[in-house]
Amino acid sequence: MIQTDICIIGAGPVGLFAVFEAGLLKMRCHLIDALPEVGGQLSEIYPQKPIYDIPGAPGIIAGDLVKNLMIQIEEFKPGFTLGERVEVISKQDDGSYIVSTNEDIHVHCQVVVIAAGLGSFEPRKPAVENLEYFEGKGVHYIVKRPELFRDKRVVLAGGGDSALDWTIFLAGVAEKVTLVHRGETFRGAPDSGSKVFELAESGKIDLVLQSQVSALAGNGVLKEVSLLDNNKITRTIQADHFIPLFGLSPKLGPIADWNLGIDKSAVVVDTLDYATNVERIYAIGDINTYPGKLKLILCGFHEAAIMMQSAFKYVYPDQKLSFKYTTVNGVNPF
Repeated sequence: MIQTDICIIGAGPVGLFAVFEAGLLKMRCHLIDALPEVGGQLSEIYPQKPIYDIPGAPGIIAGDLVKNLMIQIEEFKPGFTLGERVEVISKQDDGSYIVSTNEDIHVHCQVVVIAAGLGSFEPRKPAVENLEYFEGKGVHYIVKRPELFRDKRVVLAGGGDSALDWTIFLAGVAEKVTLVHRGETFRGAPDSGSKVFELAESGKIDLVLQSQVSALAGNGVLKEVSLLDNNKITRTIQADHFIPLFGLSPKLGPIADWNLGIDKSAVVVDTLDYATNVERIYAIGDINTYPGKLKLILCGFHEAAIMMQSAFKYVYPDQKLSFKYTTVNGVNPF
């Protein structure tokens, strides 16, 4: 049995920063994540993608943000259980919890913090002929290693932020980049959309609007992509890789069975302290929802700071919390 003050479900950026906020209040943390490494989506989906809205860190690479967060919490010595999924949360007679994983790891804690991002998730797959056949043979739903596409012919599909961001990035890596979008305008950030149009006008990428990828072909590996426009006209282009980026379908998994308030696959919380409807269980980051919610990493950082102040009363019920700035109090390791 692992003993700790706070068990954090999810080791993404928000879960990692929560360790820092807990550490400032001398509360110990143990993190559990179904992924085999820390960082959540930043490590699993876009480790090389730049992130622009982290205060004081303009244009930081996602993987570097994870590294910095790990350095920041190192002195607080958190525990990690990776590659295992939380299955059961059992409340004890004294109000504490035992959190159990699918591999029979048990963590006894005073407070549970759900920082599970989108929960369990899988990519939304478009209706494309032979799509699943070419998975691992040219079809990718995430970009983990951009160098894989060096000097290759790459076709991306989608009109959201991920499609725009990776089109911009891969324009400087691949031999040829083609972005296919069924609409005339993009759903992503206006600035990114403008950059994509500029790249197309300068001939650095091919932009195919009002069209969609309809079929894939090749002899063992992907070689051709068929495009179908809104007039039902089909044409074929050469491609080594196809990356459909239509977002992720979140699935709460076991979280849905924990008697928490759920709204549209997210956990409902009180903005006073990001507590759920179940005592001693909090939810922070993309997994939660409340009026005005913004799914931004920096918002998750804010939520982590507020909720740890609230969690203090369960870990140290006989002590009065005295808030101090780190510039005055410093960072005090255990």
